Amino acid sequence: MPVDPQTIRIPDSILPADGRFGCGPSKVRSEQIDAIVAGASTIMGTSHRKPPVKSLVRSVRSGLTQLFSLPDHWEIVLGNGGTTVFWDAATFGLIERRSEHLVFGEFSSKFAEACAAAPHLDQPVIIESMPGDHPLAVDTDGVDLYALTHNETSTGVAMHPARPAGADDGALVAVDATSGAGGLRWDPAEVDVYYFAPQKCFAADGGLWLAACSPAATERIERIAAGDRWRPASIDLGIALTNSRSDQTYNTPAVATLIMLDTQLQWMNANGGLEWCAERCDRSAAIMYGWAEARDWATPFVADPCKRSSVVATIDLDGSIDASTVSSVLRANGVLDTDSYRKLGRNQLRVGMFPAIDPADIEALTHCIDSVVESLAT
Repeated sequence: MPVDPQTIRIPDSILPADGRFGCGPSKVRSEQIDAIVAGASTIMGTSHRKPPVKSLVRSVRSGLTQLFSLPDHWEIVLGNGGTTVFWDAATFGLIERRSEHLVFGEFSSKFAEACAAAPHLDQPVIIESMPGDHPLAVDTDGVDLYALTHNETSTGVAMHPARPAGADDGALVAVDATSGAGGLRWDPAEVDVYYFAPQKCFAADGGLWLAACSPAATERIERIAAGDRWRPASIDLGIALTNSRSDQTYNTPAVATLIMLDTQLQWMNANGGLEWCAERCDRSAAIMYGWAEARDWATPFVADPCKRSSVVATIDLDGSIDASTVSSVLRANGVLDTDSYRKLGRNQLRVGMFPAIDPADIEALTHCIDSVVESLAT
């Protein structure tokens, strides 16, 4: 008689110290919650126009500048609403006429869809790959913004952001880095706008977008803002830029999110910055993919090792092993959020490997999966 998955117990001796492996929201370190508690009577519930919160925003902007080793005159711009809202803001305040989009998963397609629906923009160029791969940007006459994605959260594909050779003078490169920022390396010389939400590598809550902007990008934002194109105030990048320079957001922000983000940035920078974070993620990825390649019933979904993400691993399981059952058993044992992306429709595990996740816990996760699969086979 087949074993009842609900009766499977993973030995305590092999369980991870922390069982959170979600791809966003991601594991939050206890020190981040402690920081919120510490600010309960000093900053929480106070005006975001006053020095305590403005100082917090200033610290976040400074911490990101340090983490990314940004060149002089780059600026950190932030606003409420998350990456989805930034896409809408970009259609009004960052693209002049036409954009080109690399689409290779659920999230990279959304910005392209927003631009295609915008009546004031020309139809975008869309270059698409099947999930598990990524395309390359092609210089195209008339394109003034190239939209890339650093890490496709839905598929576990990562790419190296690069400015297309031969692109029109003044064309910008904008990179959606929501699940890659803080865990993957990038070169500011190849990018003009590196934007993200903080609920993945930065282990904060959603509802906030941040963008590292080059001088060329801020000049574009200011030029469009000075023109006659109508823009909703809540997603006006010109307004966001002006407010960010004053260390505030246009609307009231979630102060707890800012505290969590700032605490995480301090931890990242104190430990060695982006290179330390990226190396930590690389160790986790080597463990996860090496484990899959050593099993005859598990395979990394992304075939090309050079395109495999170091922050989100996607692992296909043999058809004889139901991945959703494996995830359910893991969850019942306190090992959380290893489910595949719902719309991808594969028999797959998806594992967050962000900087806050200890590589030793990734190692423990692999032992837990082995234990579950062995139990299901008995």
